[in-house]
Amino acid sequence: MTEGTAGWLPLSAGERSVAIEVLVHGPLSRTELARRLGLSAGSLTRLTKPLIESGLLVEVPEADAPAESRQGRPSQPLDVVADSGFFLGFKITEDMVYGVVTTLRSHIVTRCDRPLTTHDPGEVADVLAEMTAELATGHPRLAGIGIGVGGFVQDRAVVGESPFLLWRDVPLADLVEQRTGLPVVVENDVAALVEAETWFGAGRGLERFVVLTIGAGLGYGLVLGGRRVPFAEEDRGFGRHWIVDSNGPLTPDGRRGSAVSLLTIPSIRYQIRAATGGDHTYDEILALAAAGDPMPARVVDEAARALGTLVAQISNFVMPQKILLAGEGVGLMDVAGKTVEATIREHRHPLAAPVGLETKVSDFHDWARGAAVLAIKVLVLGSAEAWTTANFPVPKGTHRRLM
Repeated sequence: MTEGTAGWLPLSAGERSVAIEVLVHGPLSRTELARRLGLSAGSLTRLTKPLIESGLLVEVPEADAPAESRQGRPSQPLDVVADSGFFLGFKITEDMVYGVVTTLRSHIVTRCDRPLTTHDPGEVADVLAEMTAELATGHPRLAGIGIGVGGFVQDRAVVGESPFLLWRDVPLADLVEQRTGLPVVVENDVAALVEAETWFGAGRGLERFVVLTIGAGLGYGLVLGGRRVPFAEEDRGFGRHWIVDSNGPLTPDGRRGSAVSLLTIPSIRYQIRAATGGDHTYDEILALAAAGDPMPARVVDEAARALGTLVAQISNFVMPQKILLAGEGVGLMDVAGKTVEATIREHRHPLAAPVGLETKVSDFHDWARGAAVLAIKVLVLGSAEAWTTANFPVPKGTHRRLM
């Protein structure tokens, strides 16, 4: 379907290490780049020459480089040509597909949304192919596609299980590749978001970093040594078993007092509907709670205490430098943030360092951008698990989807 993909593909292992360092931390002088990667000047020249000739890297004015890269003899720093290739990212929800085109540095340049009227895998792949054709207009150097799906994904290709789409063992990567002619990476949507925040967002440069998402489900991602660590049992509904209040509510999708029962948008709406008979949106419930309506205020207060307990538990055991709270449910912090903060303090040692909690108001295009970043990491720069640099020597990072 597409023509003119990035001319610098594929990259050798050495070229990947250079490209990653400049992509994430650049622009960098050759001296600083050689120091970071432990390379001699000659080896660095051998690796950077084809990257410059192919248009992936470019020499930039020294004034554009960070101060730490301008030490010693003046030289022209190297930077990535962000628009040397473009990437498609898709986030599939129960009833919508959100798509974006990003540069190599993950800046969104175009977006496109489509309603999803069917969950048939072939028809969903058709929708993705149609959106790819539309998004590719004006961006001929497409290098690949990343797709984020809520659920368990195998080998970055097969959706093993998705409770939202009612899928099991769907070879989504193959279905979309057949229709678009582009390489495709499929991943759990939380994993993709964690990758994006680690490289280009709130976790950039941090050794220990956590992402916690609240929305239709719960997501948890742990990054150690600058890398997300996957594990074999991820995406299998941990939120139902993460009990934060043994006397809490029981909902159809979670055990009594579980994080899912207390925090997810469907559970909060279910509790209000069961108690009042009225069907309200999540935003309406938050507004009613802020106005002092007793039942919504009680449910929102319980959710806030659950979130505070969860954040405190994560902090006590992981000791992260920062926790990023994201997802379509973060409006809870606007209404009950003080309760969340008080609960965190209640469950932490009095002398413990403050929790670095950052809230990110995001929409589904941010999740789609995360999928595009995963495509950048895997399709262009090599397997995410194989990536290592001098800055991030610890070999593992992690993520779980809590349903």
